[in-house]
Amino acid sequence: MESSANTPAQVYARIKAMATTFRLRPGERVNEVELAKRLGVSRTPVREALNRIAAEGFLVSTPNRGYSARPLDVGQILDLYEYRATVELGVVRLVCQRATDEQLRELAEFIEQHRDTPETDEQALYLLERDEAFHERLAALAGNEEFLRSVRSVNERIRFARWLDLKSRRADTRNDHPDIVRALQARDLARVEALMTAHITQYQDHVIALTRAGYAEIYMGNALADFAEARLQA
Repeated sequence: MESSANTPAQVYARIKAMATTFRLRPGERVNEVELAKRLGVSRTPVREALNRIAAEGFLVSTPNRGYSARPLDVGQILDLYEYRATVELGVVRLVCQRATDEQLRELAEFIEQHRDTPETDEQALYLLERDEAFHERLAALAGNEEFLRSVRSVNERIRFARWLDLKSRRADTRNDHPDIVRALQARDLARVEALMTAHITQYQDHVIALTRAGYAEIYMGNALADFAEARLQA
């Protein structure tokens, strides 16, 4: 009987985590046989997972050569931040219109529980996780599944860059979430849009330097990949 750790869904989740955190290093060719052996599964769920993950943009598929890990590319990351800014602004416009006062109060309570300044890599990892959760909760309040799907996707695709930013600027990390929620509660759309734009731009401005630092992280530790693997194997 197949263990829960080896179901097709779990194989997909584990390989996707390897791709999003660059456990599969930039440009590295994916050896399907070795990957199946590493995960303790047959090649079939691995092949299915690779097809799906490549279609989602986390692996590069080359005819007659199989799959390779995506590059850590400045231009692509900047494109993703630009896309994220557009999506998130669309989200807050709808939230201003559609979210109830009670829903916004619950969102405010959620962020009040998580306003710590990270002092260690582990704390920074949890802060990243909570930051993603905030943006997904916000998207859910827009009442449009396509926005929520887009936010989840872009969170995954820029996760590594955001982790590097949190790690490198730990002491200067600014939590804009309370201000954003207060502006939403006041139904002040102009202020919400300005705050959200600034919130995203603070990360975007560091992308070029972070990309250089990213290679050092990938080849000399990669705490984000360790964290993701531990969570999936728990």
